[in-house]
Amino acid sequence: MQLHESIEITPWFYLYFTENPGMAFGIEVIGKLFLSVFRIVAVLFIGYYLYKLVKENYKFGFIACISLVFAGAVGNIIDSIFYGVIFDHSFGQLATFMPEGGGYASWLHGKVVDMFYFPLIETVFPDWVPIWGGQEFVFFRPIFNLADSAICVGVFLLLIFYRHTLSASLSKEEK
Repeated sequence: MQLHESIEITPWFYLYFTENPGMAFGIEVIGKLFLSVFRIVAVLFIGYYLYKLVKENYKFGFIACISLVFAGAVGNIIDSIFYGVIFDHSFGQLATFMPEGGGYASWLHGKVVDMFYFPLIETVFPDWVPIWGGQEFVFFRPIFNLADSAICVGVFLLLIFYRHTLSASLSKEEK
């Protein structure tokens, strides 16, 4: 697939190829190298935290939620490390795997591939609506990957079901 090309799976689910230079959902607030170092430090911390949770026999569901966050972070790091090294740029063309001159970026400077797009509701705001009248509205517009999903689902489940366990385990960790 070429950059920004999509395949319709259902009317509300597309595989949409895009390259994300930043964090989840394309958010870019800090430099690429700093983001990569932050991801690696976060994975090391989460990995250690996960080790301690398993060792202390925390509930399976709690450990599974932390594991989702850990796996998603590792997945995005792997994508960031290798994608730019093993592919050339894909703007206006198909990216070449293992190009002769090397990839488009060095280690830890690559983009992350996002591909899941769920435009569940597509409509246009009525003209009488202030500010947004006549503009297109799409719910759910972000394009994301499996790693982003793992992180979001893990954090969501932690906040809904294990908020107190998380708080207690972190305060215990500080002592």
